[in-house]
Amino acid sequence: MIRKKIKGVSYFVLACLVASCTSPKDVIYFQDASQFETLINENPATTKFKVDDLVSIHVSTLDPEASAPFNLFRGAGEGGIRPEQVNYLVDKNGEIDFPVIGKIKIVGLSPSETRDLLREKLTDYLKDPIINIRIRNFTVTVLGSVNRPGTYEVNGEQITIMEALGLAGDINIKGRRDNIMVIRDFDGTKVYNRINLNQKDALKSPVYYLTQNDVVYVEPNKSGKTASSLDQRASIAVSIISVLVTSTVVLLTRN
Repeated sequence: MIRKKIKGVSYFVLACLVASCTSPKDVIYFQDASQFETLINENPATTKFKVDDLVSIHVSTLDPEASAPFNLFRGAGEGGIRPEQVNYLVDKNGEIDFPVIGKIKIVGLSPSETRDLLREKLTDYLKDPIINIRIRNFTVTVLGSVNRPGTYEVNGEQITIMEALGLAGDINIKGRRDNIMVIRDFDGTKVYNRINLNQKDALKSPVYYLTQNDVVYVEPNKSGKTASSLDQRASIAVSIISVLVTSTVVLLTRN
């Protein structure tokens, strides 16, 4: 009972110290934004295909038999098994191996540009083809001082850093909003960018809109670093006090 009370007091003091180190201004997004202010987006988001992307492509026309050779399915023709469409892997050369047409380089192209390219190549085979394209491995990873760190799947073709943080339960009270790091991979080359979400100019940042497989890292603020240090010290202190209390109780019992 004594040890529980001591431990409770220790963590109460720790919480008070941590709370006193955090400034309310540190946790406010877009602090310099004015009422009814309009900001033009100078970095419109356009998803581009990268090496190792998994791409779903479905071609359809008014004549299903004519478009069938341009769609690959797994399990077709097997009794009781529903056919599953096969995704295309963007290889190290930035190409996919498309039925009938063969190798097509799509790395660096957007889904819209890829759709136009395929439509051009299918002109000799199909009339007015409808082409649906989707990235199947569009995920973003959010780490650090957030409430639910993890890797999240993106259903559409774009996501903002604010939406990604929302998926991760927002930045917690110990996280810095003014120096968030985004790690982006361009075919094996890592690029590091930082963004300040306390300022409205964050919306102009090239990493405000995330791309597939981006990693967002929220580093701890001073209170977070202090809390980590205090947690270690408090743990050591509680252990020492527990030993002293136990020793004292043993000595009193013997007497």
